[in-house]
Amino acid sequence: MTPSDPRKLEVVVSFLEMQSPPDRPPAIIPPGKVAIIRAEDPTLSFYRYLYNTVGEPWLWWQRRLMSDDELAPLIANPLTHVYVLYVAGVPAGYCELDLTELEKERTIDLHYMGLIPEFIGKGFGKYLLNWAIDTAWSLKPARVTVNTCTLDHPSALGAYQKAGFVVYDQRTDIVDDPRDVGLIPHIDHHVDRGGQSRGDAPDTESGQENANNADSGTLVVDFPDRAR
Repeated sequence: MTPSDPRKLEVVVSFLEMQSPPDRPPAIIPPGKVAIIRAEDPTLSFYRYLYNTVGEPWLWWQRRLMSDDELAPLIANPLTHVYVLYVAGVPAGYCELDLTELEKERTIDLHYMGLIPEFIGKGFGKYLLNWAIDTAWSLKPARVTVNTCTLDHPSALGAYQKAGFVVYDQRTDIVDDPRDVGLIPHIDHHVDRGGQSRGDAPDTESGQENANNADSGTLVVDFPDRAR
């Protein structure tokens, strides 16, 4: 296929919502030296590193399409909260909360969330998702939303539902394959294998290690007063 004749991908997008905080303890911190820090005014290069590295396996393309002039004000907006997960000082993933509808609609959208591939399957995904949900609810919305699609990890929808989100709408889009139009390298992707994904499944709890992390050397830096 060529940029002028790209393959077409059928993408089912699921829209989910949560109308009350989940009835569970706060997010459990995985063992190890873990920090979550808000990138209060991320540089374009750092944001693109996060977005591209986290999103490449799942064919995230929308913000690759954006010019620097389009993207810069979006990520500099004080209503865009980008939180970076670090493990032993290394970026391991990020989540992005969109607060633009908080004042009028009392809604916060979990706009992006994911891990850098090397950190998948080690307990960090569930922690980051629960932490993002807890952080969103700490800002007193009436509703938290998220969406996922069939390009994401095959278990992504189930992970969001297990975290407390409920599907309220779905739609099917036909999109140009971002690999064929030059936005993403020609990587082997689970949609090319009938939806089967190789490698790690989404993160699961690490059992008793997570339940008792008092001696794990964990460091959590989320700057609650500044970041929220």
